[in-house]
Amino acid sequence: MASTATTAAPRGGTRVRVQQFGTFLSNMVLPNIGAFIAWGLITALFIQTGWITLIGDKIFGYAPGLDAGQYDYGFVSQLGGWDADGGGIVGPMITYLLPILIGYTGGRMAYGGDAIRGGVVGAIATMGAVTGADVPMFLGAMVMGPLGGWSMRKLDALWDGKIRPGFEMLVNNFSAGIWGMILAIAGFAVAGPFVEQFSKGAGHAVDWLVGHNLMPLASIFVEPAKVLFLNNAINHGVFTPLGLDEASRQGHSLLFLVEANPGPGLGLLLAFMVFGRGAAKSSAPGAILIQFIGGIHEIYFPYVLMKPKLIAAVILGGMTGVAVNQAFDSGLRSPASPGSIIAVWLAAPASSFVGVTLSVILAAAVSFAVAGFLLKLEKGSDEGDLAAATAQMEANKGKKSSVAGMLTGAGHTGAIRSIVFACDAGMGSSAMGASVLRKKIQDAGHPEVTVVNKAISSLGDDYDLVVTHQDLTDRARQKTPSAIQVSVDNFMASPRYDEIVELVEQSSNGGGATAAAAAAPTGGGDVLAPESVVLGGTATSRDAAIDEAGNLLVRAGAVDSRYVDAMHERERSVSTAMGNSLAIPHGTNEAKELIRRTGISFVRYDQPIDWNGKPTEFVIGIAGAGDDHLALLSRIAETFTDADAVARLRAAGSADEVLAVLNGVKV
Repeated sequence: MASTATTAAPRGGTRVRVQQFGTFLSNMVLPNIGAFIAWGLITALFIQTGWITLIGDKIFGYAPGLDAGQYDYGFVSQLGGWDADGGGIVGPMITYLLPILIGYTGGRMAYGGDAIRGGVVGAIATMGAVTGADVPMFLGAMVMGPLGGWSMRKLDALWDGKIRPGFEMLVNNFSAGIWGMILAIAGFAVAGPFVEQFSKGAGHAVDWLVGHNLMPLASIFVEPAKVLFLNNAINHGVFTPLGLDEASRQGHSLLFLVEANPGPGLGLLLAFMVFGRGAAKSSAPGAILIQFIGGIHEIYFPYVLMKPKLIAAVILGGMTGVAVNQAFDSGLRSPASPGSIIAVWLAAPASSFVGVTLSVILAAAVSFAVAGFLLKLEKGSDEGDLAAATAQMEANKGKKSSVAGMLTGAGHTGAIRSIVFACDAGMGSSAMGASVLRKKIQDAGHPEVTVVNKAISSLGDDYDLVVTHQDLTDRARQKTPSAIQVSVDNFMASPRYDEIVELVEQSSNGGGATAAAAAAPTGGGDVLAPESVVLGGTATSRDAAIDEAGNLLVRAGAVDSRYVDAMHERERSVSTAMGNSLAIPHGTNEAKELIRRTGISFVRYDQPIDWNGKPTEFVIGIAGAGDDHLALLSRIAETFTDADAVARLRAAGSADEVLAVLNGVKV
């Protein structure tokens, strides 16, 4: 409910904060991946041990030249910076270009609205840190860039609206220049040396792990964190900066493949394709293509969440991949993003190609063997619930409650015209999900509806409907409080996509679901009859309460008795506890054929029931055959945002008093 969204602790609050931090870090890196790829390709081709040198040795019979300039490779040696005069492109790109791009991007983000002004100050501040240290200053860029943008925004706020006309450009330019100078000096004197020592310390820690053959143990923490959508925080916040530092010294780093190795996910999906059942088995082949070739690792996370014991498979697969790279002293020259096998091969130097390839193959083999063994141990026909395990349906405080809207689209005024599929970084799972949803909506005959994908951090509150993974919905809701929120757990074949198409249909036909609700009868009528109101519920558990509310619908002739089973099935996939002591159990979409007419039941409990961790006093069973129940649902929503109305429901001594409270709320 709207009144509890800000008071109820979000699921995995610490995890959400880490995700937000990781998203911020990754959003500084991901827009600049093209530059990283360019640097990686130049490095792979033109340095002294690069592909061109290797091919030249094979074709022309050169012995490997260990001393710069020993053989005259002409333009190649000049470009790679390993001729007698030094120079080249490789060194300056990693020392200056890449950190400054990160600092610029971070400054724009921190200033707000992607402002170039914040980016410029962030780049100036980053330059100070870059020149103040002898290591690639990626961590320094991630600090100084956002600091520059954020602090510039705060300073601009001090004199906003106080500058005399005609002096705006003068003040803006000089303030940015002066503050940029101060930050550059601070970066040179403080940030550069500090980050240099930190990088060296972290490098020593990694070296210690490698030297003691303990680096594979990192997968024990990395793989579970990936499944909890912390992959961007881990990869771009930890391994990328340390890996770039190590690669600049050694020519490659295995750190780039600790998180990004596509082998563990490939093995898991292959196991589902061979040993899985139902939707998981049928969707695995497509997921393999998206994960292994497309590099979207998020596609396999729901398979692990569906059967948590399979985390052992990806952990052991990840450990195997790290161990192989450690044994072969192999790694990548630059980050592989997305984590596609193609990106991995392109970033692999010639000397590491065999080791890197084996690390992927063996990681996949181990993950496949372990996951297959665990799947084969399962008895019966339980295929797991890969369908929508959606997040709790709560809107932000202060907005019109969207109880009906979360079920039928009534929370949005007007036709649905803009849909955004949002994920952590806006480049992987959201792009794939948006393409699937876009096709469904176009096939339904609605070319006027736009479906785009974006990172959660870049969302604005100007979309009609937002689709996210269930673990990211809380964050998306903060950015888009007025939009309809739809959560999914399967990016390829979520049944929620069909529900979205229905919402689009309803909003197009009736000028919006809210309009349909407003046109519905204003009275309760037969939708909620006095006979379906119970003021002394006897259930003591969630499931028993669902039975009690469902049986009232059955006795009222609104539904077939099998509809109660569908209410339990819905509850297993998405909790219907709304907060504010209210739960609204209802059946699945597939159970609509069991509804004879629209009906609602109302049960009040003297002792609150534990409903998935939320104390619940009021249970309202719902069976919606059309739109005639939407007006009453709107009144129910309004009622439970009104403390006085809830108090009157608690004190009601008859069914007529309950109906009076609900009918007394203006829609």
